[in-house]
Amino acid sequence: MTSPPSVPEQIEYVYGIVPAAMDMAGAPPGLDERPVRKVVEGEHAALVSSLDSADYAAEMIDQRATDLEWLGPRAQRHDAVITWANDPGPAVPLPMWTLFATEQGVCGMLAARAPELRDTLRRIADADEYSLRVFARPAEVRASLDSLAPEIGEAQRALAAAPPGQRYLLERKLEAQRKELLRSAAETVATRIYEEVRAVAAGSVLESLPRASAVAEAQAVLNAVFLVRRPEFEEFRSRVSELISAHKDRGFHFEFTGPWPAYHFVSRAPG
Repeated sequence: MTSPPSVPEQIEYVYGIVPAAMDMAGAPPGLDERPVRKVVEGEHAALVSSLDSADYAAEMIDQRATDLEWLGPRAQRHDAVITWANDPGPAVPLPMWTLFATEQGVCGMLAARAPELRDTLRRIADADEYSLRVFARPAEVRASLDSLAPEIGEAQRALAAAPPGQRYLLERKLEAQRKELLRSAAETVATRIYEEVRAVAAGSVLESLPRASAVAEAQAVLNAVFLVRRPEFEEFRSRVSELISAHKDRGFHFEFTGPWPAYHFVSRAPG
C-alpha cells in the first residue's frame, strides 16, 4: 500500500521579484514576523518568507479572506516589504498569496519567466505609481457650466439681446441645453484631465469608477493610475497641481496619492 505524500511543514510566500544583486540590509519582517530572504535564480531574485503551511493552506486563506482583523496586518506586511524593496528599486510586486511548496518551485518560476521579468524590471526602473481620482459635485458644476461650455455663454448673450416675444422660448431652450451639457461636462473634463496627465507620465491605466463616492454629494468621474519616472516627477506634479487649480472652483474635487510600487504596470502573477 502506497503512503500518501507528506505535506511540507513550511510553504514559501513570495512578495515580489527584484534584481539578484539587491542588498537585503534593513529588510522589514514579513508575514507572521518571519524574516524576508532572497531566493536567487540567474539575474533575478524572489523576496520570500517561509510560513507554516497549515496556516496558509488554500482552504484556510479562503475561509479568512473576509476577516479583516486577520487579513489587514498581513496586507500591511506584504505592502511594507514591497515598498521597502521599491525604494531603491526596481521591484515587481506580486499579489498576496503567491505561494510555492518549495524553494525549488520559486527558482523554477524565476527561470521560466526570466525574459518577461527582465522586460518588466526595465520598464518600471526608477519609477513609481501614483493614483488620481476626480469627483464632481453636480450642483457646483452646474453653477460653473457657463465657463465649462462656451455654447452656454453664446446662448446667454443671444437671450439677453432677444426681443421679449422670443425670450421665453430661448429661456426654455437654454435650460434644456444646460441639462444636456451638465450630463456631459463632467465626463469631458475628466477626459481632458486624464489626457493632460498621461502626456507627462511613462504609463497610465484607467480603473473602473468606484460605486460609492469618497466625497460628499459628489460622483466619481475619473479613477486613473500613472507610472512616473522619478526624474520627471516634478513636471508630473506641476501638471496635476495646475489642473487642480484650474478646476477646484468649478465643482471638481481631486484625490492624489502615491508614490506606490508599480502594481498596475507589472506582468501577470506567476501561475
